[in-house]
Amino acid sequence: MKRPAFFRASSSEKRRSALRRAALMLGIGALTALALPPVHFLPILLFTFPMLGRVINRATTWKEAAWAGGLFGFGLYTASLYWLVNAVMIRAEEFWWFVPFPSLGCALILAPMTAAPAALSLLARPGPRRMIFFAGAWTLFDMGRVFLFSGFPWNPLGSSLAIPGHVGDVLIQPAAWIGVDGLTLLLVLGALFCGEALQDAWRARQEKQCVLLPTPTSRWRVVALAALIVGGGLSASLFRLHSVHPSGENGPIAVIVQGNVPETEKVGHQNPRDIFLRYLRLTASGVLQAQKLKQTTPALASSPIVFLWPETSFPGYDLLQDSPRARQLIMAWGAGAEAGIIGALRLDTDNRYRNSVLALAPDGGIEAVYDKARLVPFGEYQPPFIPLQIVPQGGMAAGPGPQTWHLPNVPGVGPLICYEVIFSGAVVDEKDRPRWLANVTNDGWFGNSAGPRQHLSSVRLRAVEEGLPVARAANTGISIAYDGYGHELKRINWGKADVLIVPLPPALKKTFFAHIGRILPLTLCFICMFFALITYQKDMKRTFKR
Repeated sequence: MKRPAFFRASSSEKRRSALRRAALMLGIGALTALALPPVHFLPILLFTFPMLGRVINRATTWKEAAWAGGLFGFGLYTASLYWLVNAVMIRAEEFWWFVPFPSLGCALILAPMTAAPAALSLLARPGPRRMIFFAGAWTLFDMGRVFLFSGFPWNPLGSSLAIPGHVGDVLIQPAAWIGVDGLTLLLVLGALFCGEALQDAWRARQEKQCVLLPTPTSRWRVVALAALIVGGGLSASLFRLHSVHPSGENGPIAVIVQGNVPETEKVGHQNPRDIFLRYLRLTASGVLQAQKLKQTTPALASSPIVFLWPETSFPGYDLLQDSPRARQLIMAWGAGAEAGIIGALRLDTDNRYRNSVLALAPDGGIEAVYDKARLVPFGEYQPPFIPLQIVPQGGMAAGPGPQTWHLPNVPGVGPLICYEVIFSGAVVDEKDRPRWLANVTNDGWFGNSAGPRQHLSSVRLRAVEEGLPVARAANTGISIAYDGYGHELKRINWGKADVLIVPLPPALKKTFFAHIGRILPLTLCFICMFFALITYQKDMKRTFKR
């Protein structure tokens, strides 16, 4: 029997309404990506998060809230990870069919990490309590991204505060206590409540219904509390910048070599000899400049010179691993340096590839080897449930984790390869703390896009969290050096073959975050969630007594 027309119209209208809501969530999620590096448009959060919060507050079922949070996250991660497509385009003739999947696939995997906190928020009473719960749950699940496959904690919302220049220097200092995850929690709370206060004030002027903060008093309280938190954070930042000073021995004079080798040449094993010679010439030039700097600057007279080559510097693995002559050549061209830190592929005793960095002595001998421990999902590491062979030979073998090298005449250094630097609280050997960090990377896969800039913000935040200077050598850029405050010392921009000579300052005193790691932001998340639930339980008891 055919249904009456009014039933069909009602059903059709519901579908259209559902599609509009879905499109809205996807859209505001995508707009939220504007807050992330390299745009750093933080005001957008005052628009997008309150809209998401409003939908969660009105949700009557956990499915409704989960769909809203999941679609928001899908839009956010699709927009912020668009640059992953560039890696596939380098080998488009082989993996053309895979082009749509990197950004969309990663977003689909990450979307449950925003759907879950939205759904769980229904445990708390609608209104401010639910929003406090949601902020804690969002940050908690964001922290949990380290457990996805080999981990993918890319673009935490707190990285939005790593604005280039002195403004960012001030904004990111609280990471020395609460880490980037604590910054994320504060941003989500601030965006939800301050954004809603502004929007409710506008509605009140338009004589429309206010949603979260119905009275002027409640709105002013939120603004006053936000001003107090921001003022306290800025005061703590300025206090750290002016009262915490470097101590101990100077870092080395870092000679950072950026070869600017197109990834197509490396993948196709084109011109390996020319690429090798390019690195040799840049190294010789950089070490010579560093020696002149030592001669003209008495404070640097005893500083060692260390040069850094990027991750997988040139095509082929056997040149460094099996050729003592090649290693001797490198150090001969870098004569005067106490050590060379070289990114290279190698084969282990089980014939498994490893993404490694080698420390070369002045005579060309291998002083130390570090193998990358955190492998890039679907790039260097293939989850076993994927039926298609995406990663060549099933991926690489992983190393044991953070190490500290004690090279002759060189302050203790913690090597990090590429992707590893995004893991907050997991970049140094806690039992053997280094004096500086050496990050070698190859962002050439991702083109001149947002990807390398987002990666760079992680390097800067690790410097603040650990209070350690960082020297970063990137193949195509951006090569850079930061001090322990996250302040930029020098850089080579994208797409330029050049060498950077940077005397690294001493390390800062071990930060509070370096002592306890992610325990404090984790605790803050649980406090928010428990506060929302306990307050709700008290309200329920009062209701039953009446």
